Amino acid sequence: MCSSSATAGPHKKFTAPLLILFIGSGFAALVYEVVWFQLLRFTIGSAAISLAILLVSFMGGMSLGAGLLHRSVSLRHHPLKVYGFIELAIGAFGVIVPLVLPLVTRGYVSLAPQGISDLMLRGMIGLLILSPPTILMGATLPAIARWMENTPNGFSRLGLFYGGNIVGAVLGSVVAGMYLLREFDVYVASAAAVSINVLVAMIGLGLARTAQYRAAEPSPERESEASGQIPTVYVVAALSGFTALGAQVIWTRLLSIMLGATVYTFSLILALFLGGLGIGSVTGAVFCRRCQRPLFALAICQALLIPAIAIAGIAIVQESSYLNLASDSSSWVAQRFNDGLRCAIVILPATILWGASFPLAIASIGFNRLDPAKAVGRLYASNTIGAIAAVILVSAIFIPTFGTRISQQILIVVAALSTAILLASAVATQLRPATMKRVGSTAAIALVAFSAVRFVPELDGGLISYGRETDRWSEPHDYLHVEEGMTASVAVTQLKNAGYRSFHIGGKVVASTFPQDMRLQRLLGHVPALLHRRPKSVLVIGFGAGVTAGTFVLHDEIERIVIVEIEPVVVSAAAQYFGKENYDVFNDPRTEVIYDDGRHFLSTTTESFDIITADPVHPWVKGAAALYTEEFFELCKTRLNDGGLITQWVPLYETNEAAVKSEIGTFFDVFPEGGIWNSRIDGKGYDVFTMSSTQPMSIDAQQIREKLAENDQLRRSLAEVDVRSALDVLKSFAGQRQHVADWLEDYEPNLDRNLRLEYLAGLSLDSRNEYDIYAAMTAGVDFPENVFTLNAVEEAELRDWFASTYGEH
Repeated sequence: MCSSSATAGPHKKFTAPLLILFIGSGFAALVYEVVWFQLLRFTIGSAAISLAILLVSFMGGMSLGAGLLHRSVSLRHHPLKVYGFIELAIGAFGVIVPLVLPLVTRGYVSLAPQGISDLMLRGMIGLLILSPPTILMGATLPAIARWMENTPNGFSRLGLFYGGNIVGAVLGSVVAGMYLLREFDVYVASAAAVSINVLVAMIGLGLARTAQYRAAEPSPERESEASGQIPTVYVVAALSGFTALGAQVIWTRLLSIMLGATVYTFSLILALFLGGLGIGSVTGAVFCRRCQRPLFALAICQALLIPAIAIAGIAIVQESSYLNLASDSSSWVAQRFNDGLRCAIVILPATILWGASFPLAIASIGFNRLDPAKAVGRLYASNTIGAIAAVILVSAIFIPTFGTRISQQILIVVAALSTAILLASAVATQLRPATMKRVGSTAAIALVAFSAVRFVPELDGGLISYGRETDRWSEPHDYLHVEEGMTASVAVTQLKNAGYRSFHIGGKVVASTFPQDMRLQRLLGHVPALLHRRPKSVLVIGFGAGVTAGTFVLHDEIERIVIVEIEPVVVSAAAQYFGKENYDVFNDPRTEVIYDDGRHFLSTTTESFDIITADPVHPWVKGAAALYTEEFFELCKTRLNDGGLITQWVPLYETNEAAVKSEIGTFFDVFPEGGIWNSRIDGKGYDVFTMSSTQPMSIDAQQIREKLAENDQLRRSLAEVDVRSALDVLKSFAGQRQHVADWLEDYEPNLDRNLRLEYLAGLSLDSRNEYDIYAAMTAGVDFPENVFTLNAVEEAELRDWFASTYGEH
């Protein structure tokens, strides 16, 4: 019997209850991860460095918890009691974290420095908030390990509990992403997770009263013997964690481009990734019961990862693009099912192997030399440390430096290294000399064959450009530029013969030189600059192709243009290929480019502006809804000078009426004097933008005429998009709050605590109902009284235009 564990392991009757407890624990942990990440991003931002800090803090805490339990809790304590109290403590933090975060946010905003000091402060906040609960989460599996017997059945049960924990995490990701956060908010989701923690804790403590446990004293001799051995399995666990998290980073990025980066897509990808790990873990746990050579079996799993990673790369670029069985007319459920099938082909083969590796690794180290909590804790910590290294290296270095193709090739090499280490150890300790040569030769051939870089194809420009619109991958375009940055992938295409250029970010066109796009991009900048009496400072959130930012270059009275863009490669590509359209704003001496999340910049800057214009990515893209919340607009309001103006892009395509209502209704809640402006002069809908001032809106046509008369470049810029007079500018006006009040009656506010917009918009990314949405929105629009200052002739003409354009509704 094991010298450092209980003299008897748990009876079979406890296996099912413990499995259910671990499922519940995994469910709650994943809900917390989703909720805490959403809340903390409002504090420290959504830039790549911020997300890396959050992931490292979360996984680092789990690693510490796994590695420190054996030092902190004596063997004398019943493992189920320890587990129960840990779950209670996690539930307590589930209550505390959402309550203290607003206080932490206020403190951070008041202190936020610049440069390296800011990064250190962000890191401290991530560690301060996430480390305590995640240390507890990481300690749960090592705690139960002390109750496992040192037999194949004991290893199998522990692997089964690990698999159950992952199954719970799958359920948590689906329920949180598809239901709790969509229908309620972060507080309801947290309450659900806390309730499960408490229930799990009570059941665990109740079981401890009936389940016998008697710990034996550890053996110093065997402990010393163990510490002197080379920790082969721990090294392999770290390498396996590296390849698993590295692949998750790469595949999540590429699959989200291919399927559309909605909150539902990310939930689906995470669920399938965790599901594969769960299937593999349960399979490995069952296999452990009769496995005589677990180290060799672990080596086989790592070897099979070599072709699995390569096949995933092939599937993303080539095969999955042809498995789009759903059409635009298919139901939302059918489309998501099809997305799940395409993701499964990429994700499941490798994740099943990673999942099976963990119980096999447990069986390989055994408990005969160490306190089980120490052995399992070290293994878990090693795996997590490898995952942390992948988050840092793959996200921050490999992808922006080498791209996703070479990054996947690096993972193949790491998997090959892991296999070689294990085979060397297995051959040395478990196999006969005659077998050694055959295994070594076969392994060498397999490693060389499957590690060949040619198996991972080049990234298709069509994927980066058009993503889910696979039928457009083969359109007659010239790919002028394709580049992968730290947070986004960028492409520039030019339509053959016609010459129109498009700017793509993450598989979506975000700007172009097509007339309808140029008109919207120009109006977003020119209209507020024309209506403001004398603007001096401008903030542009979201650079895109730089056309909106470039409009301000033509207004001589503007002295400062601040551009906030989260991804550096966006700015460099736009400067290179759209310099003519954006008037070379990047090189204008008045321009300062700040690479940061726009909301984080607004929270931490002390500067105020005369004009703020926000043109983020489409609201169905996960994270973009944070730039449409009531709290964001309130923040903008505090950064506007007296008489300042704000404009916000509102797309009507690839969305639904409920999402547009949420965007406009939330804006009007903060800026009730605002208005809606249309980018189509024919009175139809495609894009609109909302605009408001810190004061009641008063639009003077004479002021617009004078500015146009004084500036030839400004007149030419507007004429290029068919705006030739002050009246043409005013014809873009499409109503105020009172005109759309009936239409907005049932709108759902978009708030930080629910991000309702990203769930609404994500339901309709393939919709083409822009004209119907615009018609419904403007059904009550007529000539705006007491807004325009016009002469009699202009007023008569404009009244006639409004009557003919909107009177038909």
